[in-house]
Amino acid sequence: MFDAAERTRQLASAPVLPLLVKLTIPVTVAQFVNALYSIVDRMYIGHMPGVGTEALAGIGLTFPIIMVISAFSCLPGMGGAPLASIAMGAGDMERAQKYLSNAVTLLLGVSLVLTVGCGLFLEPILIAFGADASTLPYAYDYLLIYLLGTVFVELAMGLNPFINTQGFTFIGTVTVVIGAVLNIVLDPLLIYTFDMGIRGAAVATVISQFVSAIWVVGFLCSKRSVLRIRLRLMRPVWEVLFSTCKLGVSPFIFRVNESIVAILLNRLLLWYGGAAGGLHIASMAILTSISQIFFMPLTGIITGAQPILSYNTGARNFPRIRETFHYARMLSIGCAVAMWAAMMLFPGGIARLFTSDPQLIDLTRVTMRLMFCTVLVLGMQMVNQNGFVAMGNTLYSFLFGIMRKLLVLIPVAFLLPYWLGVWGVYAAEAVSNLVTTVVTYVFFERYLRSLKEAWGA
Repeated sequence: MFDAAERTRQLASAPVLPLLVKLTIPVTVAQFVNALYSIVDRMYIGHMPGVGTEALAGIGLTFPIIMVISAFSCLPGMGGAPLASIAMGAGDMERAQKYLSNAVTLLLGVSLVLTVGCGLFLEPILIAFGADASTLPYAYDYLLIYLLGTVFVELAMGLNPFINTQGFTFIGTVTVVIGAVLNIVLDPLLIYTFDMGIRGAAVATVISQFVSAIWVVGFLCSKRSVLRIRLRLMRPVWEVLFSTCKLGVSPFIFRVNESIVAILLNRLLLWYGGAAGGLHIASMAILTSISQIFFMPLTGIITGAQPILSYNTGARNFPRIRETFHYARMLSIGCAVAMWAAMMLFPGGIARLFTSDPQLIDLTRVTMRLMFCTVLVLGMQMVNQNGFVAMGNTLYSFLFGIMRKLLVLIPVAFLLPYWLGVWGVYAAEAVSNLVTTVVTYVFFERYLRSLKEAWGA
């Protein structure tokens, strides 16, 4: 284990590509394992005898609420961690500690509000999101139990970026691996052996997130961590909280976008899908899970790059920033192309992982190819968009956080079905990928040129 001086020396001067790969691999593994929380649930639930398709549609309706809950962890986590790293790069450790400790305070407050607020209005919310008599019982049972573990979700997801931003990406990986492996073990045991059905999947998730939260809090209170949670610094400092939330609003909006889009797309699928609307909801649940898998390595790459970018932004080392982006783009584009090829060539095999319903498999063969036909360009878009967050640019990180989903996808999703019917709902995703990739690239290159001129690099 490197000490603090060695850790910061690496961020400042170690060869970029080996360092980026070293930081990216464990984070990517963590992203994959983290996605297994919901994906494994859907796999087991989709194969439940007799009710698998209805239960899968019900769990798909819970996705928007779960995304909102996880999105709130981005405010202190994805907002505070880059700022803490920038403060470390500038040599201000006291301020870096404040970002971490205030993040804990914010996460605890958010957890209380979300648990009470969602719990009081759970059934009306699910009905508004498209639940009907066949899917509401499954969605309600799962989400009611999931809400009890909100505080564990927030702490595990919101504090783990403070581990990764110090360069301890292996420790950050262990945070999610512990919980996800436990979830994989508990799911079949509780769902089938103890005959708890969909409730068992929710209980397994809550237990797993509890263990992850204990791990991450324990590490950030230990002497192994460069940044540590300090009780004396947990008292809210409004300037720290404001700057944290201001930067964190971009990844927050990105995840809330996913929730809003899921709600609207489900409604459009029910409207244009007619009698097959429920089947389309189940297909979209599968596609949402696949999307989570797709974004794992892309998110892992930019998360691995974030400590290097944030630290060297604080140090105003432009050549190192430019080099980091060059390698991050190469890795991200390569991963995106490989995953795009798999989805285009083997859609039926991928769908069978989630369901044994022949009708649902046949539908998903078509919807997967239509929805993800342009997804390979997101390798470039994800690096550029998240680069604004890593470098502390609040305005652009917010703008491009909402662009792909809110500003492009939603309007297109309302327009295309007039000509393409229900298939236009899926095609809207393909259109939004192309538009936002081009726009984000243009603005990002202009931003880098402005930094180079301002710093005299």
